[in-house]
Amino acid sequence: MRRNLLWLVFIVVLTTFSVYIALPDTPKPDFLKRGGNEERLLECQEQAAADPTATVDCSRFEPELEFSQGLDLVGGLRVLLQAEVPTDTFTRADLQETANSVGRRVNSLGLSEATVILQGDSRILVELPGVTDPQQAIDTIQQTALLEFVDFGGLGTQAQSLVGRSILTDQQEESQAQREAAAAQQGSQNPEATAEPTVSQVEAPLVNPNTGLPFDTIMTGAGLEAAVAEFTGQQWVINFELNSEGSAVFGPFTAQRIGEPLAIVLDGIVLSAPRINAQLDTGGVIEGQFTEQEAKQLALQLRAGSLPIPLRVESAESVGATLGQESVELSVRAGVVGIIVVLAFMLIYYRVPGIAADLALLVFIALNVALFKLIPVTLTLPSIVGFLISIGTAVDGNILIFERIKEEIRGGTQLDAALIAGFDRAWTSIRDSNLSTIIICGVLFLFGQTPGASIVSGFAVTLALGLIVNLFTAVLVTRTFLYLLVAILRRPLTERSWLLGVSQGA
Repeated sequence: MRRNLLWLVFIVVLTTFSVYIALPDTPKPDFLKRGGNEERLLECQEQAAADPTATVDCSRFEPELEFSQGLDLVGGLRVLLQAEVPTDTFTRADLQETANSVGRRVNSLGLSEATVILQGDSRILVELPGVTDPQQAIDTIQQTALLEFVDFGGLGTQAQSLVGRSILTDQQEESQAQREAAAAQQGSQNPEATAEPTVSQVEAPLVNPNTGLPFDTIMTGAGLEAAVAEFTGQQWVINFELNSEGSAVFGPFTAQRIGEPLAIVLDGIVLSAPRINAQLDTGGVIEGQFTEQEAKQLALQLRAGSLPIPLRVESAESVGATLGQESVELSVRAGVVGIIVVLAFMLIYYRVPGIAADLALLVFIALNVALFKLIPVTLTLPSIVGFLISIGTAVDGNILIFERIKEEIRGGTQLDAALIAGFDRAWTSIRDSNLSTIIICGVLFLFGQTPGASIVSGFAVTLALGLIVNLFTAVLVTRTFLYLLVAILRRPLTERSWLLGVSQGA
């Protein structure tokens, strides 16, 4: 009895916490909230502090703990990105790092519910629920943002004449060769896949006039630790800090080239060509006649990182919400009605065990909803269907247990022994059926990573999550509640077997 009471306390505490998480509009501690937009929040707060008279809404960047809704519920943008280089020139880890960079860029837009997943060996699928400016999102995602620190030594005063011009570096030459190889391999004649930026099509990139060869890239944006846009009183600049790898390269180079020009190049265009006045071990400043928006956008892209693999947009589509607000409310109402019907059936058919099953089912629902918020799980139509099916499996597990108990009682087994035998014998069936279905969910999830099949991933995730929770609630939670009910109602249950769902004639 003492053991059951301890389990009861644990279940009550866990359920209370889950309900607290699941309820909307309740204050949550910061450690439970999802961030991802800290940089945008900081910039927004600085902007608000700089101009108290302006109306600046920073709430959309604050951490939150709400349901993550998919495209079919709120609409948005779906973008399929294709690598521009042959698949044999990069690894799966490179593609994953590129996807991570895309994810950081998406977060910089304030879209914390976006999903970025790999599809196949060379594609990345990006889903942006609730996006309001599709073109800005596409530009932010796709732009390479290749920042280069280029050696302009030996050019002297000629360096300043190259500001704003397009130049060719050894880093760009390598990337261009990879893109051309990709186009040749795929047999593509699409100019978007092989072309340089528009300015490069009008004016051929300049090479080093002293050597006739591409300029040497000393360091790329990968050597940056941080980048922040700042107004100096005269112009917008970007202050940057170097990471350990950047310091190891940039420090010795600048120490040897004091007094010589160094070009700061973004996507092939020379932003500025400042003179090196001292050794730079920790960071520096990027100047380039930026507007406020350009400076902040560039800082965001530099913080997110340049794309390890150049990408092109293979397809982009705006997706309208297939369910309107009224349809969502009707769907939720139908689900609630269905759950009430199931609760009523268990109570009417199994009586006292049905009470334990109903309580366990409520715990099951609370745990799942809380996990949907904490993980978070993106709610789509298929994922909602997966959750509803998992509710059915939870009830099915209780039915197996109760039918075993009824068989034991009909065979003349005492109540306590019947309870033990019922749970022990039903556990194997519940475990095996749930595990086999979880394996199928794993297969569906992997299938959902292939192009055009992402819709099944949400279904697989919520169904598998429900099955895992069911292994806890269908056995441990139900057993705890049922044992306590039997302890309280032992005499009437012993004298009236119909309270256990056993017919009088049995």
